[in-house]
Amino acid sequence: MHPIIEKLKGGLVVSCQAYPGEPMRHPETMAQMAMAAEIGGAVGIRCQGLADIAAIKGQVKVPVIGIWKEGDEGIYITPTLRHARCCANAGADIVAIDATRRLRADGLTYGQTVRALHDDGTLVMADCGSFADAEQAVEAGTDVISTTLAGYTGEREKTDGPDFELLKQMIDAFPDVPVICEGRIHTPAQLTAVMEVGAWAAVVGTAITHPTSIAGWFRDALPAH
Repeated sequence: MHPIIEKLKGGLVVSCQAYPGEPMRHPETMAQMAMAAEIGGAVGIRCQGLADIAAIKGQVKVPVIGIWKEGDEGIYITPTLRHARCCANAGADIVAIDATRRLRADGLTYGQTVRALHDDGTLVMADCGSFADAEQAVEAGTDVISTTLAGYTGEREKTDGPDFELLKQMIDAFPDVPVICEGRIHTPAQLTAVMEVGAWAAVVGTAITHPTSIAGWFRDALPAH
């Protein structure tokens, strides 16, 4: 097991991302958020965009999982080999890429993309939306697989909370591959549950680093007047 992946085992990875147009969408702000998460016990940080990756990598000691989102439909999480290489060059210790079986913008297959990144010496995390995606990722020799896109690609129903069924299926089928649970972990109890299923690590974003959503949850809990 690669030492960087070993560092994530049994721990919490915090996703520090802000959406376009939001007040916190600034590399320095995301770096400060990442530093606060590290102090709080995060074993890794997931972040988006080259400027954010570079800013965060310069401020934290834990591994950084980098992505580059482009667009908002189809394959938009690190959609091409070029995007992935740029993330690695910006400082990402692990580059997460869309691992679905959809057509990639540069015409490369998922397997070709992973092989090229491995030739560069880059660790790859597969953002999967289904078990078939996970199978493809494992066949390609991906270093880490995750449930990131479960419920967002049309192959699986979007669950209220983590997709425990897919998580367990992936863990049972691929005992030698680290499986990370990501997506809709909103409470400490849910985090405990996914780790009990056997996740290598868990990524939590919105519930920790997106105050607009968190404020909305509390607003919605107010008694109706």
